[in-house]
Amino acid sequence: MAERYSSFTPGGTGWFFQRLTAAFLVVALAFHFFLLHFVNHAYEVTFLGTQARMENIGYLLTMILFLVTAAFHGVNGVYNALVNQGLKGTQKKVILAVLTLAGLALVAQGTYVALVMGGMI
Repeated sequence: MAERYSSFTPGGTGWFFQRLTAAFLVVALAFHFFLLHFVNHAYEVTFLGTQARMENIGYLLTMILFLVTAAFHGVNGVYNALVNQGLKGTQKKVILAVLTLAGLALVAQGTYVALVMGGMI
C-alpha cells in the first residue's frame, strides 16, 4: 500500500489553521449563499444593494474576514499541495514568496473595494 505523505504536520500550526479556516469558510459561505440566493434572489442583487449591505459594519467586517480567511486557506492549500508533489529548495521559496504576495495583493484589493463600497473611503 502506498505510504501517506502530507506536508502538514498533524497537530501543527499550519494543519490547525487550515482546518480552522475551513470550518469558518463553511459557515461564512453558508451565510453568504443564504443571504444572496434565498433572502435576495440573484436578479435582486444590485450594485446599490451591495453598497447598502457593506454600509452595515457587521456585514462589512464579516465579508473582510471571509476574504482574508479564503485567501489564507487557498494560498496555504495550494502551497502545501505543491510541496506534497515534491517542490523543494529554491523553487519552494520562490513559490512561497509568489503565493504570499498574490494573497496579500488579493486581500489588500478586496479590502479596499469593500471599504469603498461601504463608504468608508
